[in-house]
Amino acid sequence: MTKNSDNRRGHLANLLPLVLDVAVPVGSYYLLKDAFGVSTFVALAASSVVPAARTVWSVVKDRELNGLAALILFVNVVGLAVGFATGDPRTMLAKDSAASSAIGIGILVSVACGRPMMTAGLKPWLVKGVPEREAAWERLAAGSRAFRRAERVFSLVWGVVLLAECVVRVVGVYVLPVDTMVWLGSVILAVAMLLGFLLGGALAAGPMVAMLAAEVRGGETAERTPAGDEVPVAASRVAAGQVSASAA
Repeated sequence: MTKNSDNRRGHLANLLPLVLDVAVPVGSYYLLKDAFGVSTFVALAASSVVPAARTVWSVVKDRELNGLAALILFVNVVGLAVGFATGDPRTMLAKDSAASSAIGIGILVSVACGRPMMTAGLKPWLVKGVPEREAAWERLAAGSRAFRRAERVFSLVWGVVLLAECVVRVVGVYVLPVDTMVWLGSVILAVAMLLGFLLGGALAAGPMVAMLAAEVRGGETAERTPAGDEVPVAASRVAAGQVSASAA
């Protein structure tokens, strides 16, 4: 019973950001505009308050400035300021695309600099807190070109996907009605995220899982080999490397 309750709480915790960042803004926009008759601009401004407040709260709660959270907050504030100055609701919708493009560009720059940004999120997902996987990751990151290439590909996929999502949403903002883009923008983002997960998994995360599993098996074989018998240990390392290369 306790385990089921913990699982339910975990699922709810995972859904909370989606509710606060997507469901509440979209719902509040249509509620304010259709039920209370406020202007499109005011409805958009009010619907941006909850995501911005959540970003501020995350910074206060964790007592550290998360780069991504700070970027989203900055884009929200600038979008609201420009929107108030111009009175244009489309400008406020376009700020979400600006966040995607800024993140996408940042990811691509990190790949070019040899420090792929998405590794910070990918590593815990693949390692799963298992010490053997952690050690295998470190060995592969230091000695496997195929593994490092997969790291770069994963970030590259997400950078390209986010930039493409930005272009599609900007076109939609200035071509389609504002009421349509309020909900369609969230759909476009969801499709982009799904595409990022599918492509990133197929081209990078999947091969990396195979390489990690092979490296863990190689490490276990080496530990079982007697200390004085060096040939089997070396052979197991070579075999693990061959499996890793074929998986990549």
